Parts: sequence; C-alpha cells; structure tokens
Amino acid sequence: MVKSGKPAGNLGINTMLAHCGNNPYEFHGFVNPPVVRASTVLFKDAETMASQNQKYTYGTHGTPTTDALCQAIDQLEGSAGTLLVPSGLAAVTVPLLAFLESGDHVLLVDTIYNPTRRFADSMLKRLGIEVEYYPPHIAGDIAGLIRPNTRVIFTESPGSNTFEIQDIPAIVAVAREHDIITMMDNTWATPLYLKALDFGIDISIHAGTKYPSGHSDVLFGMISSNEKCWKRLEESYTALGMCVNSDDAYQILRGLRTMGLRLDHHQQSALTIARWLEQQPQVARVLHPALESHPDHALWKRDFKGASGVFSIVLASGGAAEAHKLLDNLQLFGLGYSWGGYESLAVHVYLGDRTVAAQSFEGPVIRLQIGLEDTQDLINDLKQGLTIALPQ
Repeated sequence: MVKSGKPAGNLGINTMLAHCGNNPYEFHGFVNPPVVRASTVLFKDAETMASQNQKYTYGTHGTPTTDALCQAIDQLEGSAGTLLVPSGLAAVTVPLLAFLESGDHVLLVDTIYNPTRRFADSMLKRLGIEVEYYPPHIAGDIAGLIRPNTRVIFTESPGSNTFEIQDIPAIVAVAREHDIITMMDNTWATPLYLKALDFGIDISIHAGTKYPSGHSDVLFGMISSNEKCWKRLEESYTALGMCVNSDDAYQILRGLRTMGLRLDHHQQSALTIARWLEQQPQVARVLHPALESHPDHALWKRDFKGASGVFSIVLASGGAAEAHKLLDNLQLFGLGYSWGGYESLAVHVYLGDRTVAAQSFEGPVIRLQIGLEDTQDLINDLKQGLTIALPQ
C-alpha cells in the first residue's frame, strides 16, 4: 500500500493522511518529499524542448513538491485534479474567472465569506457578469432564480459567521438539470468532514491557510475539480499565471499529516465549550450546527461527518461597546482574523453586507475559533470575559 504511493480508499482517515501524496520509494526512501525550488527547467535536447515532452517544463507548472500535495488532496477529495494557489481567496476567484464571462449570471449564497462578496461585487460586475445572491435555506427553490444565462451557483456551507447549513444535494439537482457549474467553499468542514464532490459539486474550494496548515503561518488555497470541469479550470489557471512556492506546499503537506488528529480535538473542545455557552445568561444563542438546538442540525447530521472548531455566539444584549469589552478581557483568545490554527481566536463579526439573508440578533455576534488549548482553561477565559462585558 505505502510502497505504491496510492493508499487504498478503505483505510481510516488518519492512515490515509499519514501516507497520501508521497511515495517514499521514489525519493530514496525519505518519508517526506524533497522541497524543489525551481523556475527554470532544462530540456535534454531541442526536440524535447520543442515538443514539451517531459514531465516538468517550467516552475509555474509544478514541481515534485507541489505534485505531492496535489496528489494527496486528490486522494482526499476524490477529484480529477487539484490546483494550488497563494491564498484561500485566490481559490475562490480562479474558478469564478474560469467559468464566467461577460453576459453570464452567477448565483452566490448571501452568507458567503465577505472577501468573496467583495470580489463578486467589484471585479465580476466590472467584467459584465450579473451577480445575484440567494438565501442559504433556499434548497430546491433555487430553480426559481435560474435564468437562461445562469452559469455558476456558488455555495458555502455552513454560512460564514452565522453557520446556516445549505441543502447541497437539492441545489446540485437543480444545477445539473440546467447544466450549471456548482462550486463550494468547503473550508470549514475540510474533505475529512464533507467530501463536496461526492454530493455532486463540480469544484471544491479550500483555504489551506486554515486546517491543512494548522499553524497560522502559511497563506494557501486549493481548488479540486471533477473530470467535467478539470480541463477548462486548469487552462484558466495556467493563463492567469497562478502558482505557489514549493516551501509553502511542503508546509501544507506536512500539516495534512496531523490534520485528522487536530480536527478531532478542535471538534470535541468546540462542542464542549458551545454546550457550556448555551447555559450562560449572557448568551442568547450559540450558532453551531452540530448542536441539537441549531435549526439546521438535521441537515448537518445528514450530510456532515463532523464539525470543526469555529462557531459563533450571540450576546443576550448590548452593542459594539459590550462586544469590545468582552474581547478586550479575554486572555487566551487572540483577537485576529483567520482560523484553523492551534490558537484560539475571537472576533466581533460584521453582518451588514447581507441582503436577502439579513436578520436581526439579540446582541453582537462573536465568532470563536477554538484552538488546541485545554478546554477548561478556555471556558474560564470566556466566563471572565462574559462576566465583565455583561454583568448579571
């Protein structure tokens, strides 16, 4: 199994993560692939150069290091191919640019990652593409929004910051009926907890910055495609000149080896803390789809194999002043964007960009990233912050 470089598909996820993407016997038995830093690649003769008849031709087209990571992601996703880009946002923008052109119509869920919305509302609209947002619970009713020029449906589940679960199979069924490409930002679940392509999604998007890296020190994105979309996606990627350096690819591949263990810890700690938060008088709601109290829990349970460590809470009252007081009195939670690293983070989220999915909350919404610290220490930290921000 290991000597073949292709782990069998019936192995446990941690076994798969330990062995995917690299055949040590192709590199003198070393368990990690070499970091090949390259721009120029030499050809053995002019005929080979003219025909491009060799595996590597230039650094932007890949190295043994980036190939090892692509192979690992393909094994996890079940994809026809994977592309590596310099950030999670680039993993969003490249496929949108690949499959949309002037005069097209794109549907995006209204609870998307804000930089995705910013790209759609600026760049896509400037290119003459009609941008429309749909509510996250639309399911099969998305058929009513389909136009003759609709080319792409862009999904993200759970929704960014407010964690609504979409009925992806229902949306995919409509898309296939109309020959529309579906894309999914699946960063929250990773392919360990949701294999988007298994649900009929055409293109699965991940910010490798988050859980694959796991250490808050690499910006990275990954785009995985089914066979239907692979050729056009790869051609567009090459035309855009997108590539990553081998050092970053190596760091992501190394992070994958422990991602299963880390995700399990994130999941268990987050659930413990989320259940504790449900009992606190300063908290009106906990927005975590793995909780039985979440309105979309049944959908989450049907489709997902697990939950990561990111969720939000709604404070029972107050405004920005109370939110800031809470954040400023947390000692273990860092105040910073991103998530997926070993450290816990907290941020007061902005929801003013929502249109069709706008809703009112009892108080400020605080997003939490539960890291790898001891759970009780994080509970104690939150208890102190809540008590100071909203004394009872």
